[in-house]
Amino acid sequence: MPPIVTARPTQSDHASYYARYIDRLPAGDLVTIMRKQIDELDQLLRPLTEQQAGFAYAPGKWTIKEVLGHLIDTERVFAYRALAFSRSDPSPLPGFDQDDWVPFGEFQERSLSDLLDEWIVTRRATIALTFGMPEAGLARRGVASNFEFSVLALLAIPPGHLIHHFDVLAERYHIGTKQP
Repeated sequence: MPPIVTARPTQSDHASYYARYIDRLPAGDLVTIMRKQIDELDQLLRPLTEQQAGFAYAPGKWTIKEVLGHLIDTERVFAYRALAFSRSDPSPLPGFDQDDWVPFGEFQERSLSDLLDEWIVTRRATIALTFGMPEAGLARRGVASNFEFSVLALLAIPPGHLIHHFDVLAERYHIGTKQP
């Protein structure tokens, strides 16, 4: 079990689309980065009012609550993929269409605090999975959305994805500052 995961996936470890998230990761231990992000997201969103959290920057765009719900869904999907492939499950896994999923989450009906708490618990589960991952498990591979992924890539995508959304929240919703 690697106590520190500093390796980063190569281009052959994931579909090219996901480079936009993986390439955003800073150097350092993946678990430490994920832990730090818990406080960063909580400090960014917790002070918002329910009205602010219900804001969408344009018609047809997600509200802040829906962005948070999307982060929860994504975290769960990629952690499950990592778990299945690390256990050498040979079954190809389906994709998920974020735009189709978000409306069914009915995130607007929930409080911001409840959504944040759920994201934090979900992220902590991803951290536990990553921390407890056998070194050999990080290198295992499987197919999801018709692309081959390494477990390391699947665990690296959620924190990079969150960095992307920190930037979206700063640029489109005008909360926080753009991440380096």
